Amino acid sequence: MRSRSNSGVKLDNYARIIQKSILKFQDPVTGLFSASKHAPHAWVRDNLYSLQAVWGLALAYRKHADLDEDKSKSYELEQSVVKCMRSLLQCMMRQVEKLELFKTSLSPNDCLHAKYNRKTCGTVVGDQEWGHLQLDATGLYVLMLAQMTASGFEIIYTLDEVDFVQNLVFYISCAFRTPDYGIWERGDKTNHGVPELNASSVGMCKAALEAIDEINLFGAGGGPQSVIHVTPDEKALCQAILQSLLPRESNSKEVDAGLLSVIGYPAFAVNDDQMVKLTREEIVDKLQGRYGCARFLRDGYKTALEDSSRLHYELAELKVFENIECEWPLFWSYLFLDGIFNNNKQQVIEYREAMGELLVLVDGVRCVPELYAVPADKVELEKATPKSQDRVPLGKLPHLWGHSLYLLGQLLWDGFLAPGEIDPLNRRFATAPKPDVVVQVAIVAEEKSFQGMLKEKLGIHVETMDEADPIMVQPARVLTTVYSMLGKNKKLKLTGRPKNQIGVLGTSKLYIINGKTFAFTPNFLDQRDFYMSLDTDMLIDTMLTELQYLSTYWNMPGRPIITVPIHSGMLGGPLTFKFVLPAENGENFKPNLIATLRKVQTGYLYGVRVHLGSLKSFLSTSCKTRLTFLETEASDLMEFLLTRAPRRFYRLGSQTDVKSSLRSSDRSQSLYLSPEEHQRHIWEAKLIGKQRQRRISTDLTSALLSCSISFGEYCATSSQMSSNSLSLSEHQRFTYIFISFQALPHSMKICSRNPNTKEDVSSKQLNANVLVHRLHESMFLWEQADILNYLYMHKGPDWDTEIDGEPGVTVVDLIEELYDKAGQQGNWMVVRQMTGLLQKRVSGLSQSITDLLIRQKQVTVGLPQEPKEFTITRPMPADELHNVIAESFGDDTDMAVLTQEIIMYLAMFIRASPALFTDLLRLRVGLIIQVMASELARHLACSGEEASTHLMNLSPFEMKQLILNVLSGKEFVECVIAHYHTAVRSHTTYISSFSFHSLYVTSTPTSVRSVPGLSSPSTYMQVFQIRGQWTRRRRIDGALNRVPHNFYTKIWRLLEKCYGLVIGEHHIPGYVTKEMTPGEIKFALLVENVLNHIPQPEYRQLVVEVLVVLALLAETPRVRFLSDNINVDRVLVKASDMFYQDEVNDQMSDGAPDDILQKDPNTLVCNEFYDCAPSGPHGTMTYMSKAVATSFS
Repeated sequence: MRSRSNSGVKLDNYARIIQKSILKFQDPVTGLFSASKHAPHAWVRDNLYSLQAVWGLALAYRKHADLDEDKSKSYELEQSVVKCMRSLLQCMMRQVEKLELFKTSLSPNDCLHAKYNRKTCGTVVGDQEWGHLQLDATGLYVLMLAQMTASGFEIIYTLDEVDFVQNLVFYISCAFRTPDYGIWERGDKTNHGVPELNASSVGMCKAALEAIDEINLFGAGGGPQSVIHVTPDEKALCQAILQSLLPRESNSKEVDAGLLSVIGYPAFAVNDDQMVKLTREEIVDKLQGRYGCARFLRDGYKTALEDSSRLHYELAELKVFENIECEWPLFWSYLFLDGIFNNNKQQVIEYREAMGELLVLVDGVRCVPELYAVPADKVELEKATPKSQDRVPLGKLPHLWGHSLYLLGQLLWDGFLAPGEIDPLNRRFATAPKPDVVVQVAIVAEEKSFQGMLKEKLGIHVETMDEADPIMVQPARVLTTVYSMLGKNKKLKLTGRPKNQIGVLGTSKLYIINGKTFAFTPNFLDQRDFYMSLDTDMLIDTMLTELQYLSTYWNMPGRPIITVPIHSGMLGGPLTFKFVLPAENGENFKPNLIATLRKVQTGYLYGVRVHLGSLKSFLSTSCKTRLTFLETEASDLMEFLLTRAPRRFYRLGSQTDVKSSLRSSDRSQSLYLSPEEHQRHIWEAKLIGKQRQRRISTDLTSALLSCSISFGEYCATSSQMSSNSLSLSEHQRFTYIFISFQALPHSMKICSRNPNTKEDVSSKQLNANVLVHRLHESMFLWEQADILNYLYMHKGPDWDTEIDGEPGVTVVDLIEELYDKAGQQGNWMVVRQMTGLLQKRVSGLSQSITDLLIRQKQVTVGLPQEPKEFTITRPMPADELHNVIAESFGDDTDMAVLTQEIIMYLAMFIRASPALFTDLLRLRVGLIIQVMASELARHLACSGEEASTHLMNLSPFEMKQLILNVLSGKEFVECVIAHYHTAVRSHTTYISSFSFHSLYVTSTPTSVRSVPGLSSPSTYMQVFQIRGQWTRRRRIDGALNRVPHNFYTKIWRLLEKCYGLVIGEHHIPGYVTKEMTPGEIKFALLVENVLNHIPQPEYRQLVVEVLVVLALLAETPRVRFLSDNINVDRVLVKASDMFYQDEVNDQMSDGAPDDILQKDPNTLVCNEFYDCAPSGPHGTMTYMSKAVATSFS
């Protein structure tokens, strides 16, 4: 008999340990593991972690086997792993109908279950009786399936199973926007069954998507039909969300040890090495003890003070668990493995030795217990001196999850396995530096004549669509349709991939379909999607953002390629609507597009390396993907792919449409009407116009106009808020906005009717045929819009107009045509009006809401004066989201359309410049719209209604820049240079470095009568610039809900020292500090909700300032506890009264007007107090400090 090698003997010892401590819990029929021999439940997550040591030992035997019996042991262990993995697959496949429903509903009631019956593979708990939605468990299954398949295990047997796994990919690809119950199965840490977005779930699903992509589930013997496909944008979205969440786990858990599975083995989901270190340090610093790590702060699970008879905790109960949380050796197993993968020998030795001291002997095997708890008789001692008392092991013994990971680490430490063998997909190199990305740009001209013009006039050589052959160019929506065929299975009733749009990463590859090569243009260039793509300036701005996104998130082999179709309409536009540059041949060229094209030629575009060339020249260097799943759909699919969209035929005339088949005027005809036409169109407009008021600006606009000034400084909240990412210079941006104001045609001003002069349209029903005839004859888009709106309201969208004698032309067909033409001519008011009638939706709106929510920014839609303001606190399916927006504005479709647009811009800004949203928790879109309108009214010196009209006529690019002004603290100011030149400039004053004027205002009252030397004209102008700026500043910051840095943490400290805070009619109780920790987003939202009940934004900001002063009082060591509720309003009114008295005394000596110190009758605060700077001897903080001191002396 051959003697055994030393390695063989050691492996046999590991086999004995694993058999006695892990495999004995495996069911002989199904192969599933339970926590104990007689427990009926098998958790998906626990089963997968229990397999880790078994899988590792099977690989070790395969590698080191020197006898036939060793090879047989390897086979036996492999089959134990395969049997368990297949049983888990069968459990999930029995719920295939739930999988199909969840892809669209994202409802916890439609999710796959997270635990099953160990003996039957059936369900054990009802859909609504337990928190089944645990995406990290499903993600872990997909991840381990990929890793085990790559290591040579054959787990998937049929194509039906392949299709199911492909749909599992769709299931977990929504993890970045789906709140779930998380790794600890409880959601919110109060255990009230409230799901929340968890970083551990997002990270595990991200790792799974990256691992399973392009894996052939049949292994080496598989064909093209068994390959799994993942779109790159879904992986990038998970990465972005994960990066924004870390080191936090969720809204209620500011740190969680479960993240160790995300930053290390098995997920390795984080690409940023610094974020990995930060998260690890947060966990070790806040959660590590003498026996392991707590799961999260104030975790009451299995502590001596927990009432196990109750499913949920009481609101103020969590405080009692502070400093006595159970400590889990499981997390030291993760840190043990982490040291091995990072080649950190010191860390390995530290945690290996620490784990050795915690093992408990069970049946002759030293096992890892579930947790260590403080005995009941030592709880108070532990609370008084944390980490001082000895603990006892409790819970499951062995804890299969932790024990299996510990044994896997031991196999690695003893050299039986290399890290690459349990990580064959090389996920451990996620943080390795990557080379710079070069983005290839291929510009394709849609017309031959346009190609020649670009080359002759601008020296830019581009290819046409026909010259790109053999590469076929199609829009992104075609790629979305193609991918919808992925994963379809009639037997399983699976419909394939949901028709979610493919992002820029997906369209930046070349695709080979049935031997043909296809390039796809990005979504933002699709003019059928939403009107923002009709604005060339907006397209340029979006393209620059997408290029930066590509360079950041591209991690595939080959270079990305962005295909840009360009046509003559993108280079020219009416002078009345755009800032354009006349060319020598009379054509109008937009300078931004030309400048961008020239910069692309240089090889760098705003920090991104680019390479301009033809599609054919990029064939060898681009990333290519073969869509093998389409080979069975050859004939119908290829006919669809090879068809190009036909050009549109216009039935409506316009002044600039010289090629229309219908009557049109000369291109050079003036846009201004003759007096006779003027009067006639006014009469018709009054009859058929849209008789409803735009509700953008009422109270807030009037209030802001009351303090408007011609010149002024605007102080930004933080010097960190910069606009380095903007593509245009400040002068260019504001020149665009101002030119569009000055160039509004007279007809457009007629269109913006005064809502106060309403006429009863119903009493004068117009002849529809007459209107259709007028519609056919009209050359004015605004008039066509009014007629179509009337027909839509009175005849319906499907009424056959029979325009020009052509049957079958419905109202909605003409609205579509007018929408398209208005977009070409830059008539954005008409575009937005037609968009509302067509009920067009932004395809990426749901994703934009998600981008804001996952960065802890709640969104409200609707106007705040009305009860219809709705707060969006969770990601929503597209249909539900659009219904919410529609209900918030009722019949006002224009506002609903504008809300969609603004949400898109806010999401763009938060992705590109998150510093703009520092200390903002809730974005109230209705208030933001009001602020934008009031800013226009202030600078244009017009009424609120006129400002609303100007706002609706801004181009998408101009609208985006105006939002940026409001968010960043920039403003455009009209300045007189010499005595004839007018320009527009932008400037920012920072609090940290005031200008001379700012210093002047902080050290003196802002009242005109209190400034010496007022007789000097220059001094008077200086004061005129200053006056009103702080009122405006407070109103804007109040509308944006902006607060100082660490504001909510300071309020938490304040509540610890009092019974509560009273603000208006609302109360924040002090006991919330027993439920929530200072860093919880939940606590910040609680305070925010109370502040949002304050109707006046400027008063809200003064309340915030009072709270800051009160928080400083709470930080004083002498103040131990204020035995009462603090009425914040009383403190504020007292401060205002002190200011008022001082000002009255000064007024009497100065002889100033008596009405300069009027008080607000609603708040009793002096109006002049709103306009005081915070600092200085006459600042608001000075008087607030005095008021606090006298109130709590």
